[in-house]
Order: sequence, then structure tokens, then C-alpha cells
Amino acid sequence: MDGFMENTDKWIYTDMDMERRVLELGFLPFFRCGIRGFSIEEMTAPELWFSDEEDGPWEWKGPVIREGHCAYGKMFNKKAGYVSLEWLPDLLNYRRSRHYAKDEDTAALDDVVLQTIISEGSTTVKELRRLLGFVKGRGRKSAYEPVDDMPEVGKVSLEPILTRLMMGLRVVIADFEYNVDKHGRPYGWGVARYTTPEALYGNMRPNRTPENSFERIYGHLRSLFPDAPEKRIMDLIG
Repeated sequence: MDGFMENTDKWIYTDMDMERRVLELGFLPFFRCGIRGFSIEEMTAPELWFSDEEDGPWEWKGPVIREGHCAYGKMFNKKAGYVSLEWLPDLLNYRRSRHYAKDEDTAALDDVVLQTIISEGSTTVKELRRLLGFVKGRGRKSAYEPVDDMPEVGKVSLEPILTRLMMGLRVVIADFEYNVDKHGRPYGWGVARYTTPEALYGNMRPNRTPENSFERIYGHLRSLFPDAPEKRIMDLIG
């Protein structure tokens, strides 16, 4: 990837370009990750990264997900990015063999949120808060019974829980939803809708061990970035 940014033929100008780069590389962080040039941020034509006149990578996230060839979520060192469906099974296989919760209480709380998402099929953060009783009002009860001694839900932030679930490939982002003005035009920041990889793509577990999956991913990333520091490669694999 060294010298990549000097080659403007490789810059991202459209959502199709963005998807093509994900499929070509297999893994692609949205933001800078410490390996020069290896992010949508660095690959995007500068005039489109933040533009008031044209759509850019922020608006293309949903369309690329909906094409069904790339998974999206906070999968790279707790930051957003894409994984192609070619490589998602191995990343999922390896990540699910790891533990991202710091203790049993945190793991139990993560599971409450995960089981609620599974029972609903997909949810936004707002819907999750109502389902779990994080807000006042008459919400539907989650299909999953909370564990004993569960922390008071009103004091719990969903953001780190969802990040851990995405890092563990238990949850991905299915799409982004926007408010619509009176002319039918979307505006504002998109609201993420969360679901499981299985709900979106079907069974993703490959017929190999997590260790084999790690070796395949490591070899692929090392072939792309032979000179990258070991820590940067390991941070990407998670």
C-alpha cells in the first residue's frame, strides 16, 4: 500500500468504488488504522470525504451494506470498517473464540443485549433502550430474562456493549436509517440498525478451527503489508 495515495486511479469516487476496494482487499477500515493508505478515509477523493454538495463515503455506507457483499461494523480495534463475505467467516470464527467482556457481569449484560437483538431480528439503539427498560414508557419485554444481580439498566450505556458485540462478530450493522424531510429527502446522520451476521447472511462458520482462521487472515494481511509492524497487523485481526 506504500505510495497508494499517489495513484489517483485507485481513489474512491463512488459507492461502487468503495465496495470494489473492500472486495479486492477483503478487509478495509473506515478510518486511519496505523497502516499508511489502508482506510476508506485515506482512499477517498479528498473533495468527497466531507462534502456539502455530493454524497461521499458517509452516505455510501448503507448502499454498500445493502448490496450484500460486505459486512460493516466496529470490527477494527473498536473502530468501523468493512469485511468482505469471502473473509467474514474466518474473522467470525476467530473472533468468537475470544472474549471481549472484562468479567462475568459484563458478559452477562452483553448477552442480554445480544439475545434481545436475536429475538427482535434487528433493532436500533432507541428500540433497544425501550425493550430493555432503559427509558420510561411502555415497552415490550425482552424475550430474554435478565440475570440475577444485573446492574441497574438506567445507568448502563449501550455503546460499549454494542462495540464489544461487533468486535466479537456477534452483531453487525444491517443498514442506516435517516429522517426524511417534507420533500422525501433524507437528512442528518444515519441511525444504525443492528442485527446478527446469521440473520443477514446465514450460517457463516467455516469448517476449520479458530486457529486455522487466524493463520489464514494473518497470512493474507501480511501479504498485503509485508513491512507493517506486527502490532498493527494484530490490532486489525483483533
